[in-house]
Amino acid sequence: MNYATIKTHDVANGPGVRVSLFVSGCTHHCKGCFNPETWDFNYGSPYTEETEQTILDACDHSYIRGLSLLGGEPFEPQNQAALLPLLRHFRERFPTKSIWCYSGYDYERDMLAGRLGDWAVTREMLSLIDVLVDGEFHQAEKDLSLRFRGSSNQRIIDVPKSLKHDQVLLWDGSLEP
Repeated sequence: MNYATIKTHDVANGPGVRVSLFVSGCTHHCKGCFNPETWDFNYGSPYTEETEQTILDACDHSYIRGLSLLGGEPFEPQNQAALLPLLRHFRERFPTKSIWCYSGYDYERDMLAGRLGDWAVTREMLSLIDVLVDGEFHQAEKDLSLRFRGSSNQRIIDVPKSLKHDQVLLWDGSLEP
């Protein structure tokens, strides 16, 4: 997997100050995408163990509220295998910090239906994520007043509650997770 950039002080992609990893590779190609260079799976730099350590070290400050994954597309099957160890290590090292993930895939139709490669990997990724912003960006539904999403079709899903209750439950807007 390649990645486009790491932002160590991001305030736009989840509550509080966060570390954000922008992965490379996306097959959605949403019209109006703010990051079209990340559609290319070969864009950016190779993701390595050193990259993971850089991210974890950047998260190791009391003012960092959590980690956000964006892209490109974190849930592309070829990106999941590289991201899963990061999520495991983050969760072990920072159990009280949150993980947010932005995906153009639909939570029920794509993720829960097992349509994204190895179901066991997708399922474990979901089990480690606190909040998922799902759905492709729709330029016709773009709304700059929306919190933490670009278009009104996108949902902000509380993943642990949704998995527990076997239905989509939206994030209530609280600062935690």
